[in-house]
Amino acid sequence: MSKKSIYLIIGLIMTSIVGLIILQLRLIQTGLEVNKERYDRAVQSVLKQVADEVEDNEEAEINLTLNNGYAGGVPGGSTVYGEVYIGKPTSGLLSGRAIRTYPNSLRLRAQFANRNLEERIDREAIHKKMVKELKNAGIEDELEYGIYDTRQQRFLSRNGRLLSVAGSDTSRHEDLMHGDYVVSLFDNDPSIPGEIRAYSPDKDSVVYSSLYGNFTISLLFVLIILGCFVYTIYVILRQKKVSEMKTDFINNMTHEFKTPIATISLATDSIVSPRVSNDPEKVQRFARIIKQENKRMNDQVEKVLQMARLDKSRLNLNLTAVDLNDVVQSAVEYICLQVEPRGGTVTTDLAADPSVVEGDMTHLSSLINNLLDNANKYSPDPPEIQVCTRNVPRGVEVNVTDHGLGMSREARKNIFDRFYRVHTGDRHDVKGFGLGLSYVKTITEVHNGTIEVKSELGKGSSFIVTFPYRQPE
Repeated sequence: MSKKSIYLIIGLIMTSIVGLIILQLRLIQTGLEVNKERYDRAVQSVLKQVADEVEDNEEAEINLTLNNGYAGGVPGGSTVYGEVYIGKPTSGLLSGRAIRTYPNSLRLRAQFANRNLEERIDREAIHKKMVKELKNAGIEDELEYGIYDTRQQRFLSRNGRLLSVAGSDTSRHEDLMHGDYVVSLFDNDPSIPGEIRAYSPDKDSVVYSSLYGNFTISLLFVLIILGCFVYTIYVILRQKKVSEMKTDFINNMTHEFKTPIATISLATDSIVSPRVSNDPEKVQRFARIIKQENKRMNDQVEKVLQMARLDKSRLNLNLTAVDLNDVVQSAVEYICLQVEPRGGTVTTDLAADPSVVEGDMTHLSSLINNLLDNANKYSPDPPEIQVCTRNVPRGVEVNVTDHGLGMSREARKNIFDRFYRVHTGDRHDVKGFGLGLSYVKTITEVHNGTIEVKSELGKGSSFIVTFPYRQPE
């Protein structure tokens, strides 16, 4: 898959995710507005019911006074003079509560209307009614409310508690004065004598609380989608990198096999030539070349097959006592045969004592050889390689340092991946399949060791491998 296609997929998925997030936020915002409106309507309805009961109580008191013979009494069966409707007309028709009026009833009502508001209300009854209606409406949070006298412009009570003259000042109740809920008391009077004013300090938490579950679930789903998206892109990019590394591996393997095959072919053609076949020395020379190139090709095949079979979960180690100083010394003697013709040097500082660990001799030797071979290959100038051993709390540490090409941060993150090879710019003489360091890491892990790499471009690299003295049971 090309980079253009990958970027297109990323763009489309990101656009879809952003669109879903915006849509979800709008739905949540709509839900908040609906909840707020529902809450406001419920509180306003409670206040209205309380106000209606206050008016009904006064109406009942007026009727009781009339029935008890106010202004000389009214004998049973007296003529009804008319009806007064309390309320506002609706669609041209009178609506509201019809109040029977007897002689002198208007005077009595006027007397009630002229009384102070605190004489016309029952503060304790209002509080009980308020608590009951709030509970019936499902409003469990605390609601601040007060009885406001519009004529005296002061609060008579707050939350059922009688206020003193100083405590009734509106400056002490700014929250109620600027509250969202106001219902008039005795709104049938020409001048409304009072109001019930309310304020909900927990309104926002109540409105939001019903959506916390939806918001949490929505956020969880968005995070899952984002996580899957990131993982998918990671897998795509990873597979693309693996594909490129495998392609590079096939190209390198083809080149590595092509050279010895071509050499063997030329040597064979030379042997069958009459001028060479009659010369035993030349035949022997070309035969050695064929044997050497055949061994070289066989080593390459074995290396590939070894990595194909290598699985740390199925790898059986032949554990013995291995002296790492001896292993390093043998590996250094071998690599010197390649370094010295290039004018390079290999120095050792085998300070580890004791230097014996429990491990597989064959694999540990191959590991050290791979690190030294890597140091030699990636040193364009005459190699300067140092190999050190020392004791650390966990076991024995082996440090292989070179002053070669070095690596970038990106290369350091991938060098232990199978088939990965560090780019060497315009240098094409660094051969290999990208399997050596992968093998090193695998063998280190199966020996319960650790490996660390330190490197800077142009300053060389250091590979630090640590092996425990004994393997866990």
